[in-house]
Amino acid sequence: MKIKYFLLAALLVVLDQLTKLLAHEYLGVGVSVDITPFFSLSFAHNYGAAFSFLADQGGWQRYFLSAISVIASIAIGVWMIKIPTQYQFKLISLTLILSGAIGNMIDRVVNGFVVDFIDFHYQGFYWPIFNFADIFISIGVVMLIIADWKK
Repeated sequence: MKIKYFLLAALLVVLDQLTKLLAHEYLGVGVSVDITPFFSLSFAHNYGAAFSFLADQGGWQRYFLSAISVIASIAIGVWMIKIPTQYQFKLISLTLILSGAIGNMIDRVVNGFVVDFIDFHYQGFYWPIFNFADIFISIGVVMLIIADWKK
């Protein structure tokens, strides 16, 4: 039954959207709350893709990145359906990627930007601010590489 992977993806999308809603409610744009010396919650609008790629392109990127998210989500869903159920590790990796793609796509379609709020920094080095959807995609991609490498 592959339905459990799609239900997990839906649950992860809800988690992603809930954390973004909480960040929006309790933080303002540009506001940063230090949690530790290297971790903050910092609300930001990301008009681009990963690492704010294409963020300063005037608005067309919203539709382009949304279209890519839709196409990728459909392709991943079809891929998941075609994978035999014994490849659970690969199915989980694709579930994570799918949930991240949908989570960020919802932001782009509804808001015109992706909500980011997780901020790691150390002695003047700042990693780009990100969100749970980005975490899901990153972990899913690493897992997918491992799954294909183990063949």
